[in-house]
Amino acid sequence: MTPALPPPDAPVDAVLFDVDDTLCRYRRSGAELLAVAFDRVGVDPFFDVGDYHERYPEFLAAAEDVASLREACFAALAAERGRDPAVGRRVAASFAAERDHRAVEPLPGALGAVDRLAADHRVGVVTNGGPSMQRDKLDGLGLGDAFETVVFAGYDTAPKPDPEPFRRALDALSVEPGRAVHVGNSPGSDVAGARAAGLRPAWLADAAASGSDPPATYTLRSMADLHAPPWRG
Repeated sequence: MTPALPPPDAPVDAVLFDVDDTLCRYRRSGAELLAVAFDRVGVDPFFDVGDYHERYPEFLAAAEDVASLREACFAALAAERGRDPAVGRRVAASFAAERDHRAVEPLPGALGAVDRLAADHRVGVVTNGGPSMQRDKLDGLGLGDAFETVVFAGYDTAPKPDPEPFRRALDALSVEPGRAVHVGNSPGSDVAGARAAGLRPAWLADAAASGSDPPATYTLRSMADLHAPPWRG
């Protein structure tokens, strides 16, 4: 049973953040890198980046790191489309050679949000992603030492939306779920996972979105909305 959440104006002692498309985005898109990878391997594209992102969670539990995850995913996509899985693995290797995990840019308002909230809240990260990859992103943002705890869901724990990674982070911070907020862009993993763990979700919505399913406690149109936290009215 999903726990009842505190009211929106209840006190908050800790704020947890997602990383991808919440704190930052890559300077080069996955679609761009995938096109380069197919070209370098010398085959016509036989799947797109949306297919990769959709299948990504299936390989999380068994993968040692993001490179092995991508290799397994691309090989499976190749086999399903009547291609040699070895071709998928070559595309994955070419993609990896192009990807620099430090080459990220902060979303508008993200760095200021972390800085301001850290002044009077405990702060941490709960991210679905390999440790070396996600650490590189935080280092690339200048946030390598900004958080008191970082949980790599899918590696340290079950992946989001399982409540375990949120609980692991709050245990490290010695904060109860009812006094914590999680900030993320995904209704399926961030909002649902935070609610399941008893945290109030702050959903970073895209421009076209009207609401999340399941519902978030707070809807943010920009990370700059956290410069004056909504739980303070």
